[in-house]
Amino acid sequence: MTLTFLDAIILGIVEGLTEFLPISSTGHLTITEKLIGLPVDAKAVTAYTAIIQLGAIAATFLFFARKIARLFMAWVRGLANQEARRSPDYMLAWAVIVGSLPVGIVGFLLRDVIEGPLRSLWVVAAALLLWSVVMWAAERRHEVLARRGVQRGEYDLTVVDGLVIGLVQCLSLIPGVSRSGATISAGLLRGVDRVTATELSFFMAIPALTAAGLFQAVDQRHNLGQLGMGQMLVGIVVAFVVAYASIAWLLKYVAHHSIMVFVWYRVVLGVLLAGALAAGVISAT
Repeated sequence: MTLTFLDAIILGIVEGLTEFLPISSTGHLTITEKLIGLPVDAKAVTAYTAIIQLGAIAATFLFFARKIARLFMAWVRGLANQEARRSPDYMLAWAVIVGSLPVGIVGFLLRDVIEGPLRSLWVVAAALLLWSVVMWAAERRHEVLARRGVQRGEYDLTVVDGLVIGLVQCLSLIPGVSRSGATISAGLLRGVDRVTATELSFFMAIPALTAAGLFQAVDQRHNLGQLGMGQMLVGIVVAFVVAYASIAWLLKYVAHHSIMVFVWYRVVLGVLLAGALAAGVISAT
């Protein structure tokens, strides 16, 4: 099993483009890995996929550095001062923390299933199509609430919002669902405005993806040499650059447009993938 530097660049681009768009980075990486000839259910390949996500997370840290620092300081002050707990930033920080816990726990407990049976392109195709229905329903609810003028912003978020969105985020462990697609949809269904739901998705990605990447780096340290440390570094750097641009674009896009373009993209991709699998053009694993 070999991974060329061109393969690493391609995978880095795919990771950076799709990590924060609601179209499933894991699903796209699985498809890409299959197309370039990698065994998608191999431990080393699964670990590589998780580790290059660290590049995308670094981009999130850089892009939101000031806001992350602001939330962290508000949280620290709130722990020691009752008056500081009234700050909206303190509540938002807790919403992110609480919302980040479920996916970490579920992901750890079900890691063998996630890295094994779920690494099938049939699973990806089904998840792309089925979760598109949820995203469509979420966007419709957003439009109804927007017309009524009853949407909530970041300073209206509660710990319950964070927990509910975090629980829904667990479904993104299924390749094809999309972590951002799950969290944005959950936010919209909770009555949160589109930009706030998208930003919350970014913040919840930081602990989840950082933990996943570091765990895989330690757990699969003996297997990663098969793919090359240089190739891994290239993948991380490329993912960082592309993800930074992707974050900036997505925030501007959702401020003025619905997420339906992503829904239709998912449907088309899911149908094409299912058709290719059924015709035997590609295999599921």
